[in-house]
Order: sequence, then structure tokens, then C-alpha cells
Amino acid sequence: MHWIQEDTFVTPSDVAPIKRILVLEDNFIIAMEAEDILRSLGVEHVEIATNAQQARQLAGEHAFDFALLDVNLGSETSFAFADELSARGTPFGFVTGYGESAVFPPALRSLPRITKPFNEDMMATLLAAVSANRR
Repeated sequence: MHWIQEDTFVTPSDVAPIKRILVLEDNFIIAMEAEDILRSLGVEHVEIATNAQQARQLAGEHAFDFALLDVNLGSETSFAFADELSARGTPFGFVTGYGESAVFPPALRSLPRITKPFNEDMMATLLAAVSANRR
């Protein structure tokens, strides 16, 4: 597991290469908070989807540098969409309110994730890790 710790600090310049992000989050307030944080970190384009169907549509319309996926979307999880992103070669990470009790499929267990409530430092560290893997 790659949990992003709350006390880790990364500057916005560390995440500059990531310009377009898809946020899949069924709680619109949390999605807006994520968007605000991502923009403060220098992300230029943030697209929000509140369900997997919207996320699939957006992924078909845009090339994303990264996707942030809420695990529990109410009536579904984001795991199937994560598999689709993986097949496309789009990097992604998870956000969950369940902490370590969240059950991830084996193929997704090693991917980065942050817990709710998240903060700017946690998000910056997540993006820096993704950015480092893209270089």
C-alpha cells in the first residue's frame, strides 16, 4: 500500500507537470474541495464526474494526466473504471473515507491513495509521486 501521510510536504512546483486531472467523486462538496486544492497546486484543468458513467464520457473526450478516484460511489465502486484507466495508460490514485479497512482488488492495492479528509499537503504528495513516475 502507498498511503500518503498527512505530515508530508511538497511544494506546488513539484507537481507542475500535471495539467489536466479527472476527479471522480460522488460528493460534490468534496469534489469542489479537491478542485480548489488541485488548482492551488497549479493544475490548470480539473474535470469533475460524480459517477463512473460521467467519468467514462470525460475520459473519452479528454486526455488526462491523472485521475483521482473516490473508491465508494454509492451504488458502485470506481475499481472497474480504474481498470479502464490502466488499460489506457492513464495514471490514477484513490481517495477513500474508509482508511485501511477499504478492500482493494489485488491489482490495485499498490496504487497511491489518500484518506478523507484530505488536505493540500496530502494531495501535493500524491501528485508529486505521480509526476515522478511519469518522468
